Amino acid sequence: MLKRDNMTSKNRTKTERAPMSSLRKTSLVAGILYLLTFVSIPTLILYSQVKGSNYIVSSGPDSPVIIGGILEIIVALAGIGTAVVLYPVLRKQNESAALGLVAARILESGTIFVGVAFLLSIVTLRQAGAGANALTTSHALVALYDRIFLLGQSFMPAICDLLLGFLLYKSRLIPRGLSLIGIVGGPILFIGYFAILFSLIGQHAPLAGLFAIPVALFEFSLGIYLVVKGFKPSSITAGM
Repeated sequence: MLKRDNMTSKNRTKTERAPMSSLRKTSLVAGILYLLTFVSIPTLILYSQVKGSNYIVSSGPDSPVIIGGILEIIVALAGIGTAVVLYPVLRKQNESAALGLVAARILESGTIFVGVAFLLSIVTLRQAGAGANALTTSHALVALYDRIFLLGQSFMPAICDLLLGFLLYKSRLIPRGLSLIGIVGGPILFIGYFAILFSLIGQHAPLAGLFAIPVALFEFSLGIYLVVKGFKPSSITAGM
């Protein structure tokens, strides 16, 4: 009797430890990657010195800029990862839109890499002792970073979230209310982008940050939902 009870207990343990489904793994990995795209938030502080007018002739460590660059590279790679991981699922809904999401994420991440290269070039000039003669160059590199940041982390995320919101809304893989945040947040971010582009508001003005809140809320909430809940049952995942 004792032996039979032990075998029953072992069978129950095996059942409780059933392997995670491939869809659950996909949602978990995608959720973690989306949360990783927020690790660059500290760059708001880390980049404050390198963007200063006299950084290249001042003293102090370069490590904050280098750490900020590493964080942005992580964000760029995680951004590509989100689209690639979700592609096998989203293409069941609309392959062209899913492929468009991957392409848009790659383009977005490419601009992040270029932006990091601009700021690290300033560090290189400083370490080489370029001095006051390179002040104009450093200011130009900061301006280029700000411009490509506006394009890569304002314009492109709006496109990405419009595509993703549409695909998730149609497939019902997550609550439709959450999908709508992305669908609505994309155009709001577009408005902010063009307002800055036509100098209606400053790029670093508090109002500019407000336009990015819906998109940030969508991606952060999506990351949490995919990690905690995973995909909802959907017709496009029935055969997967």
